[in-house]
Amino acid sequence: MAAEPHDLVVRAARAVLDGAERPVTLGIRDGRIATLDAVLPPGHAPDVVLAEDEVLLPGLVDTHVHVNEPGRTEWEGFESATRAAAAGGVTTIVDMPLNAVPPTTTLSGLRAKQEAAEGRVHVDVGFWGGAVPGNVPELRRLHEAGVLGFKGFLLPSGVPEFPHLDDAGLRAALAELAGLDGLLLVHAEDEGEIDPAPLHSRAYADFVASRPARAELVAIERLVAAAEETGARVHIVHLSTAEALPVIRAARDRGVRLTVETCPHYLTLSAEDVADGRTEFKCCPPIRDSTNRDLLWAGLNEGTIDVVVSDHSPCTSALKRLDTGDFGDAWGGIASVQLGLSAVWTGARRRGHGLVDVVRWMCQGPADLVGLRRKGRLAVGADADLCVFAPDETFTVDPAKLHHRNPDTAYAGRILTGTVRRTWVRGVPADGTQPGGRLLRRGEA
Repeated sequence: MAAEPHDLVVRAARAVLDGAERPVTLGIRDGRIATLDAVLPPGHAPDVVLAEDEVLLPGLVDTHVHVNEPGRTEWEGFESATRAAAAGGVTTIVDMPLNAVPPTTTLSGLRAKQEAAEGRVHVDVGFWGGAVPGNVPELRRLHEAGVLGFKGFLLPSGVPEFPHLDDAGLRAALAELAGLDGLLLVHAEDEGEIDPAPLHSRAYADFVASRPARAELVAIERLVAAAEETGARVHIVHLSTAEALPVIRAARDRGVRLTVETCPHYLTLSAEDVADGRTEFKCCPPIRDSTNRDLLWAGLNEGTIDVVVSDHSPCTSALKRLDTGDFGDAWGGIASVQLGLSAVWTGARRRGHGLVDVVRWMCQGPADLVGLRRKGRLAVGADADLCVFAPDETFTVDPAKLHHRNPDTAYAGRILTGTVRRTWVRGVPADGTQPGGRLLRRGEA
């Protein structure tokens, strides 16, 4: 009996799968990988053959993206954010529950998000729910409706409709989620360790001093204690300080169910890069010095840090206060969903890491974190989410060529290594011309 034909066959002399690089002839059928070693009939060539300088990667999974639609769509929307993601080799994003209005802290808030996204996304999109004071009864409803987990803050979030959890609220949310085996993501900075005086300064050093490493350290200690008490799964978002790594290692040694992410800007940029008034570099927690950056790379190498995701958190140019350069007034966030792979690869190759490591940090690791077992890997049965990457090609970041809604970026003018040349989502080209992404729900992918 003749083998069932494939919808698409992609051949690569180099591909990253099963923790190694090897050649592959990928057969795709019905949006999934049917075989890794497709055999073609005599006289038939593959539909796509990668160039000699290209490597086939799984599509990236970015579990930390602020889309902001509805309510603050002028900051970022689903169409623009997912088009930027696809251009950067990201085939799945998970949308954060805050900065949109309404936030995803209720079932109706989730429905508003889904309605805003339906039919307008270029990559697959999942959703985080939000954990805020008083919404414990909503957590189960959101969990059953398919959110991939929940996000909470241990200090004011910056937007009034998403208040932060005190220690009692944190434990109440964790107790509920422990019974669901749900995951709580936490912005871990402690308000008591942050200078309460309003900051109005163009000096980046003043901004960093106002949010010291100790603020993260104290908040992480609070989170670890609550997780240990409740037995819940917790995840630290956007770790910026290496001082917390020993606390994280010790907690895991005691059996705390704790995972950790950092972001491309903490691995690629440093405080020494930031001139006074350059508010496009503002994010919370802040980008710290190069010694700290090197220690974060060490934590990633040893596995204390599990994954690398963008924390794409854009806003309008006016909110960045680029005109005044006042770090106190500027919105904090780095717009980078399109640049994460290139930024991380630029730093990784300098430190002797290979693409196998990058795939673990940015593809399979984030997919496993949120239970998307068909994402982030080249494997039979996985979704045919593919990224064609040219690892030796360099480029200078031109904000005019970025697809997210507002062009400001901390990477403007930087030379990065590694370019994304093609992206497929479930076997279909994601080239920004036609939205073809799907909305994901827990347990469905």
